[in-house]
Amino acid sequence: MKIGVDIMGGDFAPEATVLGAIMAYEKLPENIKMVLIGDEEKIVNILKKEKAESLDFEIVPTSEVIGMGEHPAKTYAKKTDSSIVKGFKLLASKKIDGFASAGNTGAMLVGAMFTIKSIPGVIRPCISGILPQENGNFTLILDVGINPDCRPDILYQYAVLGSVYAENVYNIKNPKIGLLNIGSEEEKGSLLTKATYELMKDTKDFNFIGNVEGNDIFNYDKVNVIICDGFTGNVVLKEAEAFYSSIKKRGISDEYFDRFNFENYGGTPILGINSVVTIGHGISNSVAIKNLIIHTKDIVEAKLSEKIKEYFI
Repeated sequence: MKIGVDIMGGDFAPEATVLGAIMAYEKLPENIKMVLIGDEEKIVNILKKEKAESLDFEIVPTSEVIGMGEHPAKTYAKKTDSSIVKGFKLLASKKIDGFASAGNTGAMLVGAMFTIKSIPGVIRPCISGILPQENGNFTLILDVGINPDCRPDILYQYAVLGSVYAENVYNIKNPKIGLLNIGSEEEKGSLLTKATYELMKDTKDFNFIGNVEGNDIFNYDKVNVIICDGFTGNVVLKEAEAFYSSIKKRGISDEYFDRFNFENYGGTPILGINSVVTIGHGISNSVAIKNLIIHTKDIVEAKLSEKIKEYFI
């Protein structure tokens, strides 16, 4: 297996991304090879500085970088020798099995949609977030930002994508799927959630448990996967990040609250596309990059894209 890593992506690249790759190398099995995509001179210099030049990395040199604030579609089309564009070309030609980046999220989505493309039948791909539970488990929430406006059929597909993801990557058998709402009753909610409930309530495609509320998000015994539009999901995820930041600023150290740190999870796959693409936080440090790479490996091994295709084709 080969995993492509965008070495130029993220606020702290290339140092954090190369260090993260070195850390991942120490954790990954010998049959996993990392392909470092970016400025070759900078990569080699950091490897030498860390006395890691002897490690078995493949380097694909690039001469351009898509900046975090650049226009995704225009820059993706223009900067064809950037680490993001080259990574997607390698993935499309099957020279790598997965591609991980903490770079420009918009450019990553452009590459996923126009180079890798959606699985036939998937209306809109999505991304997910992880929210920790006090019992040591976690809840998946999706979408968390790609699609702020959704239709009921799109939310229905998110439930399918989330169920397949939870079962095959996280080994949650028959995961419990909940629809995020302002009340547990069937008649509660917006026009969108009411219509979505009607689609989901008698389904055999996943284990729908009904509406869940905000105070159910951290209750693993009730729900494993929470479905919502990207606007709502992004607000929930950012609120969790702010909550963790406030805890740390107050000098509070707690095993449970420490699990809100995004570094522990690395990033999220783009669900519903024809290959494995994972996106990390723009402020990812070396630990987050390491976990992003390891999670990419887990998704490739689980054959997630193939499992999703089995449902839609």
